[in-house]
Amino acid sequence: MTPKPTGPPDGGWGWVVAAAGFAVNGLSYGVLRSLGLAFPDFAEYFDRNAQETAWVSALALAVQQAASPVGSALSTRWGARPVVMVGGVLTSLGFVFSAFAHSLLHLYLGLGVLAGSGWALVFAPALGTVSRYFSRRRVLAVGLALMGNGASSLLLAPALQLLLDNFGWRGALLLLGAVTLHLTPCGALLRPLALPGDPLALPRSPLAALGLGLFRRPAFLVLTLGTALVGVGYFIPYVHLAPHALDRGLGGYGAALVVAAAAVGDIGARLPCGWLADQGWVPLPRLLTIFGALTGLGLLAVGLVPVVGNEDSWGGPLLAAAGVYGLSAGSFAPLTFCVLPELVGIGNVVQATGLVMLLLSLGGLLGPPLSGFLKDETGDFTASFLMCGSFVLSGSFIYLGLPKASRPGTPPPEMGELLPVPQVALLSPGDPHSTLDTTC
Repeated sequence: MTPKPTGPPDGGWGWVVAAAGFAVNGLSYGVLRSLGLAFPDFAEYFDRNAQETAWVSALALAVQQAASPVGSALSTRWGARPVVMVGGVLTSLGFVFSAFAHSLLHLYLGLGVLAGSGWALVFAPALGTVSRYFSRRRVLAVGLALMGNGASSLLLAPALQLLLDNFGWRGALLLLGAVTLHLTPCGALLRPLALPGDPLALPRSPLAALGLGLFRRPAFLVLTLGTALVGVGYFIPYVHLAPHALDRGLGGYGAALVVAAAAVGDIGARLPCGWLADQGWVPLPRLLTIFGALTGLGLLAVGLVPVVGNEDSWGGPLLAAAGVYGLSAGSFAPLTFCVLPELVGIGNVVQATGLVMLLLSLGGLLGPPLSGFLKDETGDFTASFLMCGSFVLSGSFIYLGLPKASRPGTPPPEMGELLPVPQVALLSPGDPHSTLDTTC
């Protein structure tokens, strides 16, 4: 008999890692969600339309997500700590470079390529490390980490509008470069953790390090297909929620308030959803389907809100619709990543996170420019939000093909819930019959 392996600590330093994940998420997706407030300034300064300026965030999203498997592979080889620290430096340099842009191409390169590459190195390794530190409270911990998105949006949306009013878009980008540099100390907090389910040897080839063999698992293939469709619509509010509010007749601070309402809903839903999922009353794949569908319906509601009378109005209907969308999206996001250990095992969760982000990049690249095109063709963002809500609903229905899981806290932490548990045959010296045991 060998000693029973030790699983994730489910606490201790894991809460520090979750706090680092909170900051990483806020300084990546939170910044990107608020950046749409600067797009009207970009369009005016460079004399471009909404579709062309939307490519700034579309490229950032696409690069960040398409290159996430690279961040996962580097993390598998070198560990999450140095990879995230380097990613923080690259992100900061991208904002500083963009502050001195003289054409929209410079913003494509600075914010889209350079900052997007930095974000690709930080998100998947940080979130994967959080999942590795927890088992029975995994959804709660990941939900806490992903709250950084909404909290950062809540603070940065009005702060960025204030910076734009007082320093212009160049000064705002320069200051954001200083803020995003804090990704580097966040990476330093990601202490390595060895788990029994880890591979015994490092991957021998780059393709193996990327984890492409995971696509041979039918359940993982269903998840990635649904996620690719969800990604087309999921990130459009990151880019066009503030311009949509402006288009509906709200002023600059009114639009910032709408973004903040979505952020409050996002924050308020993460921890309750994590607690609910960890109870095991409803299988995680089914919760993923339910909250994905609610997110799609919330986006449809945002698109159907009527025009506000004047700029001094608070825009109550749009605030309510944005809040509902934020609650649904905040519940959906942690479930997307917490279902991965059930499908692929804890040893492959970092690679699986990177691959899911890669599939999301297809939607992140297509969605915002398509939304901008529809706005230019129709004159407002109504068709854009109806389109993105439809894509999210379509992807959510595909999640119905995922197998049901058992109670989240029951499996050994090194195994996935939907993976077979190995049984070891033990022979007793006084009993000729074998007995099955799974605790070795």
